[in-house]
Amino acid sequence: MTVEARAPKVFSGWNQSRGEASLSDVHRTIKVSGNTWRRAAAFVGPGYLVAVGYMDPGNWATSLAGGSKFGYALLTVALVSNIMAIVLQSLCARLAIASGRDLAQACRDAFPRPVAWVLWAMAELAIIATDIAEVVGTAIGLNLIFGIPLEIGVLITALDVFLILYLQRVGFRWVEALVVALLAIIAACFIVQIALADPVWGDVIRGFAPTTEIVTNPEMLYLALGILGATVMPHNLYLHSGIVQTRDYGNSVPEKKEALKFATIDSTVALMFALCINAAILILAAATFHAAGQTNVAELGEVHSLLAPMLGLAIAPTLFGIALLCCGINSTVTATLAGQIVMEGFLNIQLAPWLRRLITRAIAIVPAAIVTIWFGESGTAQLLILTQVVLSLQLSFAVFPLVMFTADKTKMGALVAPVWLIAFAVFIAVVIAALNVKLLYDFVF
Repeated sequence: MTVEARAPKVFSGWNQSRGEASLSDVHRTIKVSGNTWRRAAAFVGPGYLVAVGYMDPGNWATSLAGGSKFGYALLTVALVSNIMAIVLQSLCARLAIASGRDLAQACRDAFPRPVAWVLWAMAELAIIATDIAEVVGTAIGLNLIFGIPLEIGVLITALDVFLILYLQRVGFRWVEALVVALLAIIAACFIVQIALADPVWGDVIRGFAPTTEIVTNPEMLYLALGILGATVMPHNLYLHSGIVQTRDYGNSVPEKKEALKFATIDSTVALMFALCINAAILILAAATFHAAGQTNVAELGEVHSLLAPMLGLAIAPTLFGIALLCCGINSTVTATLAGQIVMEGFLNIQLAPWLRRLITRAIAIVPAAIVTIWFGESGTAQLLILTQVVLSLQLSFAVFPLVMFTADKTKMGALVAPVWLIAFAVFIAVVIAALNVKLLYDFVF
């Protein structure tokens, strides 16, 4: 049966048919069958690809800067950001499963063409900002471990598109397996580093309690919004709404409801894992640098060189470099997929899958490489933090359409989001927008 023949029912709220499926070459290629546990296991994977975006190298820079400067105070921002992420990613899965569209396709259908083109440009800007963080992180990781110059490392990161092409040719499960394996390595590296840092756990727990200083201190707010932008990332909303459709979950309402339940569990568990990694990065910086009075540590290379003398073990910086490199590779893989979903969904182009991936990768990585090489090693921390603030500023342009679509019964049918969930999502969207307005006001005036 063809993809078009299996296309889901088009509800009256949509203006036109969906067209080509999201990530058409892997659309509904993973079977969902067997008992409840086997069907639930079939949905494990997309959440971890999404979780990668919540612990990318840009997040490292903001967490390291926040931990070294303000100790454990910004842990509460990481927690709140993660709660926001869980809600918004669940809405992405809901939109995809109910309508058979990713967020980009939904925007193209719902808005006038000029508005859709503006949203596309905003999404591409967000992916470029994401790619800058990932290119920098991967290049620095290669430099720290193998001594490869930053400029050469940047070029090496562009090769991930060929890795994606190969893995998707043998099956999308292989993409997910690579990501999960690298996440396991990252977790192991941080478990060792946190054990060596030996933080004061009472202070860590108190760091999860909110404080008004985050809003009243412009510098802290800047880093807090960087953490928010690095945690709730615009490209992840597009990514999740595309990759969840790799599962062949059926078209009946009961099948879709079950698929939504399993997809939400998958993303929630994966994002809680991401929270642990993000908190570990901040805790490491607070316990190691802030406690020693070094409050301006943010450069990833500087962190690498300081870890050995401060933790008293030569392997500590190597573990940091390995985790950073794994993080960068993972992030470039997921950003490549997100770029394809955004470009195909908004522009509805009809090209061979390999050519589409090459074009979408070039759109993001060329400006990212230019900016990275221009800044050089000395300015990478400021560049990484800036990219995360840019992501935070772009976030509303993805969040508000997502909330609008999932609240519309004519578009969503039986899977329309409940009122309480929409109310919570609207609150999140308004808070993000208000914080961004305050950030702009503080730095303009």
